[in-house]
Order: sequence, then C-alpha cells, then structure tokens
Amino acid sequence: MTETLTLPATRRRRPRRRVNRPLWIGLTLIGSILMLGVLGRLFWDTGMAFPAEAPPNLPPAGLTNTRGVTGTLAHPLGTENSGRDMLAVLIVGAPNTLLMAIVAGSVSTLIGVVLGFVAGFSRNRADPVIRLVSDVAYTIPPLVILIVVQSAVGEVGLYTMALLIAAFDWPRPTRQIRAQVLSMRESGYVRTAVMAGASPAEIMFREMLPNLLPFIAASFILAVSGAVLAAIGLEVLGLGPTRIPTLGTTISSAIDSAAIFRGMWWWWGLPTLVLVVLFGGLLLINIGLDAIANPRVRKEAGQ
Repeated sequence: MTETLTLPATRRRRPRRRVNRPLWIGLTLIGSILMLGVLGRLFWDTGMAFPAEAPPNLPPAGLTNTRGVTGTLAHPLGTENSGRDMLAVLIVGAPNTLLMAIVAGSVSTLIGVVLGFVAGFSRNRADPVIRLVSDVAYTIPPLVILIVVQSAVGEVGLYTMALLIAAFDWPRPTRQIRAQVLSMRESGYVRTAVMAGASPAEIMFREMLPNLLPFIAASFILAVSGAVLAAIGLEVLGLGPTRIPTLGTTISSAIDSAAIFRGMWWWWGLPTLVLVVLFGGLLLINIGLDAIANPRVRKEAGQ
C-alpha cells in the first residue's frame, strides 16, 4: 500500500497596505505650522510681533544688510522697518491665517453639506430653489464683493473676515455635495433602506453621511485653501485686519514699504515660504483624501 505524501500548503502573503504618504506628509506640514504657534509662544516673546518692540531693519542673524548692519541672535530672523521681530510675526501670524481659513472653510462646508443634502435628497421645490441660488451666487466674483464690503465696513477682525469669505464660498460645496447625494440616492443600499421603511433622517445620517465623510473632508480642505487665497488677496490689497499679525498683512506691509527694492528679502520672503508650506500641506492632504474617497485612485495607488 503506497502512502501519498501531501505537501503543506503555502501561506499566501497578504499584500502590504501602502501608507497614504501624501496625507501624512500634508498633516505633518500643517501640524508644524500649528506647533509653531503653540510652542513658539512658550519660548519666544510674541509681544515683539507688534511695532516698536525691536530695533528696525535688522537682517537675520549672521547676515549683513545694505547699510552694513549685521543681524544678531536676539532677532534670528531679522526685523522690519516698524520694529517688529519676524520670528514673533510668524509665530503669531501663521496660526492666525490658518485659523481664519479653517473658520471660513468650516462655515462654508457646513452650509454646503446642509443645503446639498436638502437639495439632493428631497424631491420637492427645495432642490430647484437651492440650485438656482447657488448657481447665481457661483457666478458672482467674490473678491470684488469682498473688496466693496470691507471698504464700507472698514477695520475687521479675523472672525468677521472669515465669515465674509464663507458667505461667498458656500455654493461650491453645495453643488458638489448635491451631486454626490443625487448619485448615492439611486444606489442599491439606499433603495434597500427605503424598502425597509427607514426614515429620511436615518437614510441621510446612517447610510449616506458615513460614505460621504471622506468627500466632505476633501471639500473642506478645498474650502480652506480657497479661504487662504481670498484672505491673502484682500490683505495684500490692504483690506484685511491691519492690527492683527497675519501672513497677508505682513506681505502687504513689505510691499508698501518697498522691501523688495531695499533688499529686505526676509520681510516678504519668510511669510511667503510659510504660505508655500501651508498650501503644500493642504494640497497633499487633499490628494490623500482623494485616494481614500475615490476607489479608482486608491486602486492605482495600491492602497
């Protein structure tokens, strides 16, 4: 009687799930700006972010300006012509700019989610009205309206400016969320929930909303990026919160004082560099969230 030898079955190796690098790198960049504002206040005198608190026109430490003055470690990133320390300005201004953009993006995204759900899920008169209002508002140039409003209002604060920006940015997320809800409303699991007798609130919050969270997060990041652009545009034109240090007001004061022609590159270059980091982080986060929300992108990335 012959014995048959059976070879042990080889274990199949599970494919490694790749790390969502764009998302983590973007979160690290945005986190570094937040940490700059949190830790910087503990180790640096942020009172020097306001005028007449430091010697004017000092270059960064170890460098010499056109007048032959050498920078010191007391002001490692230099100062500008009104006597503000650039390190203190960045510690205060960068988080202020990000905070203003987050508030504006949160408000516009929240309005977009509510109106998008109402317009996309309901089959009554709300959908045509919301679609018409959002389409009309989408065609209005927001920067021109914001310039007129801020010129009439005068000095505004961070939160007021954020609300003004959000008031003209809600049509984009509204249209995007509405399109997604219209598509999901015809899906199989939503029809199954309807046949099972689920209420509209249960369908929206239990069935649709969890599947829309990555898309809503991506829409929120786009809203934050748009808010930063709008805020910088207004501040460079001199219409922002002039008494509160932000990246845009710093660049605006550098332009008004001809810092480029005077060779004071640190005055406008450093806040511009922080803006590049900010936009780069938001872009990478958006790419990472797109890989999560879009199955085709996730499949191509091997995640």
